[in-house]
Amino acid sequence: MSEPTTTSQPDEQETADRGANRSHRPASTAFKNFVMSQWAPRAELGLTASAAAPYTVVRRAALSERLPGVRLVVPAGSLKTRSNDTDYRFRPHSAFAHLTGLGTDQEPDAVLVLHPVEDGAGDSGSNHHAVLYVRPLAPRDNEEFYADARYGEFWVGARPSLADVEAVTGIEARHIDELGDALAKDVGDGGVRLLVVTGADDAIESLVEELRLEAGEDEDSVSDDALVEATSELRLIKDEYEIEQMREAVARTIEGFEAVVRALPRAVAHRRGERVVETTFDGHARLEGNAVGYETIAASGEHATTLHWIRNDGEVRSGEVLLLDGGVEVDTLYTADITRSLPVDGEYTDVQRKIYQAVLDAADAAFAVAKPGAKFRDVHTAAMEVIAARLEEWGFLPDGVTAADALADDGQQHRRWMVHGTSHHLGLDVHDCAQARRELYLDGVLEPGMVFTIEPGLYFKADDLAVPEEFRGIGVRIEDDVLITADGNENLSAALPRRPEDVESWMASLR
Repeated sequence: MSEPTTTSQPDEQETADRGANRSHRPASTAFKNFVMSQWAPRAELGLTASAAAPYTVVRRAALSERLPGVRLVVPAGSLKTRSNDTDYRFRPHSAFAHLTGLGTDQEPDAVLVLHPVEDGAGDSGSNHHAVLYVRPLAPRDNEEFYADARYGEFWVGARPSLADVEAVTGIEARHIDELGDALAKDVGDGGVRLLVVTGADDAIESLVEELRLEAGEDEDSVSDDALVEATSELRLIKDEYEIEQMREAVARTIEGFEAVVRALPRAVAHRRGERVVETTFDGHARLEGNAVGYETIAASGEHATTLHWIRNDGEVRSGEVLLLDGGVEVDTLYTADITRSLPVDGEYTDVQRKIYQAVLDAADAAFAVAKPGAKFRDVHTAAMEVIAARLEEWGFLPDGVTAADALADDGQQHRRWMVHGTSHHLGLDVHDCAQARRELYLDGVLEPGMVFTIEPGLYFKADDLAVPEEFRGIGVRIEDDVLITADGNENLSAALPRRPEDVESWMASLR
């Protein structure tokens, strides 16, 4: 290669444009005039009122009642850069989705604001009036139409108009450019306080903080935790619409498990069999829902003893147990979370069955106490009593340690083989309601409408010298999604076999 004859330093504009080096974008006046002309009227998007809209009114009213007189700011979140000038597919913050019913990828940068009004003068007699501040569809005489790779219609498709947003959500919609003035109104001098859901949008958090500083608010007197807790705790009890969405997510997830069983011969034949399992399930989730609710765990053999094994690059070998932990997230963003530990050959060995039955007995014990009036932690306690008893029976606990000793707070030796908890709430997030206060979550009392997992397990690592050799390299978890009802509970995922003999028959019928 010949040497250049001259060298020069790049000017500032050249440096600034390097991020767009891959594109040769026309900038002539002639091009601009032509590209913004001769377009037929836009077709209607055909958007109608969301089925969630009547429920979101009730949810916002509950939030309003809890935090009267405060301006509540709930961002959808912004697009996140994946690599240079490409973004991850957008998913709105769960608090925003819960309060608006929006669950698509069309709301980056949107912000829901609940403006305080006189008592009872707000929406549906609440203490707030809701406004959605969004970036609406740009007209075709605006350069965003063709030149903005992040938001332009040429690049990402037509966005909803303000009227479209109002039709879908039933919430007043305003342009995002009006947000700053709307948040600043009456702030300071003993006026309106601002609370923002943190962790959703750094730019909105910064804007709120600037307004607080300008208003001279005492930092110690302002805690966004109250809003974060409230939006999380609102989801502890699901309404009818949410339960319907959970049923849909579970049904689609069970179909994904069926697809994986059919694909097992292909997985065994491939050097990265776990990837065959993962892509089979994830492809189904994308076809039948929005995506997976979390990274699929497709862990075969020893990998099943790593609780969150998502590398999924190993083989799927004959004679092993495949631990599949997956959940389909439907278009409304509600997700299932189910685990089954499947014999790759279709039949468990004696040791695998022994471990599996112990885990199943622990799960059944947890189901037996999951009823209204019990505490959330009672579910875990019931499962641990079975796990500890079985480990004592097998002689795995240290010498002289009984199951009762292990279950004591200063014992816990049995947790060597199950370090995770038995249950977590489930909904818009796979670990839903995580910002709720301890007294309402871990120490909370079970109520009808709660949805959570029951998922005990036993994991014996390949190098675990505390157990006999035949147990090593086997991990088993059984996870179901549970709805608390008025008189007990319903296993939402009961259609997926749980007993070892039923799992074997089910797999045989699919293969």
